[in-house]
Amino acid sequence: MPAVIRMDSLFYAERGGNPMKKFALSRVLIILGLCFVSLLLSGAQKKETPQPSPDIPEKLLDGLKWRCIGPANMGGRIDDFAVVASSPDIIYAGTASGGLWKTANNGVTWEPIFDGEATSSIGDVAIAPSSPDIVWVGTGEPTNRQSSSWGDGVYKSEDGGRTWKHMGLRETHHIGRIIVHPSNPDIVYVAALGRLWGPSKERGVFRTTDGGKSWVNTKFIDENTGFVDLALDPENPSTLYAAAYQRRRTAYGFSGGGPGSGLYKTTDSGATWVRLTDGLPEGTTGRIGLDVYRRNSSIVYAIIEHKEGGVFRSEDKGATWKKMSSTNPRPMYYSQIRIDPNNDQRIWVMGAQMYVSDDGGKTFRTDIVQEIHSDHHAMWINPADSDHVILGSDGGIQISYDRGRTWDFINTLPLAQFYEVGFDMRKPYFVYGGLQDNGSWGGPSATWTSAGITNDEWVRIGGGDGFFTQVDPSDHNTIYAESQDGFLFRFDLRSGESKSIRPEPPDEKETYRFNWNSPILVSPHNPKKVLYGGNRLFFSRDRGDNWEATADLTAQTDRDKLPIMGAVPDANTLSRNDGVSHYGTITTISESPLREGVLFAGTDDGLIQVSRDDGKTWKNVTPPPPLAPKNTYVSRVEASHFSEGRVYVSLDGHRSNDFRPHVLASEDFGASWKILSGRLPEFSTVSVVREDRRNPDLLFIGTERGAFFSLDRGTSWNRIKSNLPLVPVDDIAIHPRENDLILATHGRSIWILDDITPLVELKADTLAAKSHLFDIRPSVIFNPYSHKGDTGHKFFVGANPPRGALISYYLKEDGKEEAKLIVADAEGKTVRELKGVKEAGLHRLNWDLRYAPISGDAGPTARFSSFRAPHVLPGEYRVTLQAAGQEIIRTVKVEGDPRIDVTFEARKAQHDALMNLYRLGPLLSAAEKTLDTLRRQLEEAEAMAKKAPVPPAVVSEAIKAILADVQAARKELLGDPQAGFQAMRISVRGRLVSLARSIGGYTGAPSERQTQDIAKYTERLRALAEKTNLIIDQDVPRLNKLMIENNVPYIAPIERIKLDR
Repeated sequence: MPAVIRMDSLFYAERGGNPMKKFALSRVLIILGLCFVSLLLSGAQKKETPQPSPDIPEKLLDGLKWRCIGPANMGGRIDDFAVVASSPDIIYAGTASGGLWKTANNGVTWEPIFDGEATSSIGDVAIAPSSPDIVWVGTGEPTNRQSSSWGDGVYKSEDGGRTWKHMGLRETHHIGRIIVHPSNPDIVYVAALGRLWGPSKERGVFRTTDGGKSWVNTKFIDENTGFVDLALDPENPSTLYAAAYQRRRTAYGFSGGGPGSGLYKTTDSGATWVRLTDGLPEGTTGRIGLDVYRRNSSIVYAIIEHKEGGVFRSEDKGATWKKMSSTNPRPMYYSQIRIDPNNDQRIWVMGAQMYVSDDGGKTFRTDIVQEIHSDHHAMWINPADSDHVILGSDGGIQISYDRGRTWDFINTLPLAQFYEVGFDMRKPYFVYGGLQDNGSWGGPSATWTSAGITNDEWVRIGGGDGFFTQVDPSDHNTIYAESQDGFLFRFDLRSGESKSIRPEPPDEKETYRFNWNSPILVSPHNPKKVLYGGNRLFFSRDRGDNWEATADLTAQTDRDKLPIMGAVPDANTLSRNDGVSHYGTITTISESPLREGVLFAGTDDGLIQVSRDDGKTWKNVTPPPPLAPKNTYVSRVEASHFSEGRVYVSLDGHRSNDFRPHVLASEDFGASWKILSGRLPEFSTVSVVREDRRNPDLLFIGTERGAFFSLDRGTSWNRIKSNLPLVPVDDIAIHPRENDLILATHGRSIWILDDITPLVELKADTLAAKSHLFDIRPSVIFNPYSHKGDTGHKFFVGANPPRGALISYYLKEDGKEEAKLIVADAEGKTVRELKGVKEAGLHRLNWDLRYAPISGDAGPTARFSSFRAPHVLPGEYRVTLQAAGQEIIRTVKVEGDPRIDVTFEARKAQHDALMNLYRLGPLLSAAEKTLDTLRRQLEEAEAMAKKAPVPPAVVSEAIKAILADVQAARKELLGDPQAGFQAMRISVRGRLVSLARSIGGYTGAPSERQTQDIAKYTERLRALAEKTNLIIDQDVPRLNKLMIENNVPYIAPIERIKLDR
């Protein structure tokens, strides 16, 4: 623009004329120029095209390993247990969205055994009583939550969970119970609920008689009604009880009952079914839970959701029923009842609290289960010992051995169900997030310790159900978090205090609506500016102390007029709208990192709104069908880091029974849209889309079934797998400094892929090259410390990143020789050579920021080994990849420990002292080996001399004399093992190793005494080496001459110690 102005003024200066006309025309030309430049810029944005995506081999990224950082001190929802009756230390635990786990040692250690399958949501687990290696899993949890995951049918293992085979019923989505025939493992019954979010035909009670090769639906009611529970008569396996359940969830509500629900019985293995009604409440019924008493199968219990429901008992195999009490806590979510296998009067009913009856269900108490998480869903009672109980709740697994008076909480399973993730800018940075029914937490992405990331390093930020947890980028002690339905607070990490900052309406005429998971955004332009989504978008300029509100940005639909299963819910609807307090709410917010005030918002009723004036005015830019299904939940809006008008949107249609992925992009503030999800697999409903901060073509999405990335801005997608389990990914963050990819999984806690530079740089020309060395992020030298005592095996540790520099490289084809990576200092001197691999693919190795280990070193873990190579000095180093006939060079910056304030001179003094000790390593190793060789050969010679026909005393005496000198030298060098630790510690090697460890263990200059000791023991080592060489040069030749004269085999030549090592 300045050029346009200068040209305009020059033009009129030459030609004269009316100054006002000149000024007016000048203004016109300037405006036209501005418009022209603007059009050019706009055109450039529109013409900007992503790089074409390279063809990504399926296994290419397997060399990039994820690490789980936990936490495990709070669990995720447990849906079911299966325990081997003959060996109750073998337990299978099915989780809501974290897969299937197994322990063979009563919970000391656990192993995930279902991670290779297509879903991580477990509805039920069953062991064949006659063959405990046969295990059945029904996928898709039956808890009916707004966050419930779905499955893809049933699986079978015949080897105790080592391998699995999919056995069908793929469209059942949610399975409530599996029962295996007690003596014939090929006969299996499945209670299939069917779809939660819409009608479906694959629901009912299914039976197989051939081990799952084929199935028969023995009881189908209608497209809205499935079966949630089954119970088998232990005395007659042809008799079963089944609980039918009609329910439907939508984005705007829930209806938990209908005429389809009811209790059924078969006495012929499902060939015919009879509805049980005598003594049971009539009319609209909801969820039902069942159990049969093991010692007397005439006794059957049911917990029934009904306006007159509660706990019911039958003493005649279900022919008649008697209501025992009205106890039935939140039936939509629980409805689990258990009879003590040894006492039919002791009844357990699960709920937010555990209800226990000792009079057959007439009265219940809730004081027996304490000090563990609430919300109980799964329970196993040992048939041989009723005191032995295993509970599963929203908080994980608990075991009792005294009938619930005390509990052992299994805090070693990383099953946290995160909804959202945030981070701060500390070193190492901390990760924050909100969890299903377990509040909001924060913990380190890495630690300075050698132990790893332990549970006690995680800090609780808030309670309830946790969701968005965002950190003030200018002050990591200020954290914004929320619990369900809009309860927003500001947390002070220093004091642990919280201040409620939930926006409230100015008067009682209005009620603000907040989503179950309401979005929080700290402006990227002003850390004091906080945005919060309700039905309006709320702005605070003072960290939440005061709020301004926009107009209502939702469709303002009255959900009380919207039908569910063909009827509008009313006051008589069972579990009406459970979990959906409001509808018509903002679910996601984003502000352009390029321009303050460019805002995007998405809602649960399917709207996308944009403001370009910091919320003063808004435009509805919702893409119409078929670009996006109408009224579809907007799971994320993501403003671009590279173009002001570019925005990415993900829609999650499963709440409308649409399980397709939906991702869209706009280049013009939402005026037009492009579909990006065409090549994503079905059932991968999308929770989040993120744009990389460094590469405009690199996108990430989190779906119900894992994470994906795109290298061409969404034209094509690739799954991110490697060692990452297939688990719902509800949120994704990219740390701006470390370039780490952070996943908030809903079922397996937090996972981090360290330094995603290989993905940032992965382009077609990269993969076309014979080899490629990726940029290397800065690395930090530090001395880890151990702050834990012995823990045993029942202890969770999240993985730290490898200490040092992560070096990633690519080989197009298999090579003849291994790749080599050479690290050199600023002067070009090699400090380390690292051996890579020769196989094609993307590979990663770690340089530990040390010089090369000394040849002959016994290793850093040996108590009295030679010296571990020192760290290099902070500075820049050159890394060269030699592979495929090419050399590629990158640089890596090595930084000192940011916690330590020390001068470079002090670091240099430490480094020089350690290098002096390091250089003694070869001499120390050579002296030890040479003395050992001398001792061995002298001892062998002495034995040979004794075998001579006439043992020459003169030879034996000579050998003993030399051997004594060798033993004395060796004792001075290494110490006497017989004399104990102290003698070894004060040996020459012991003192040198001690100096290396003490100087290397502290960042700073060595003391004067340490410097003197280095010189002192260096001299003693050299003197010992010289003494050893004298033995080799003088004593051994004289002994050999004497041995030859006496016809005794002489000692082979021994190499002298090189003193210039």
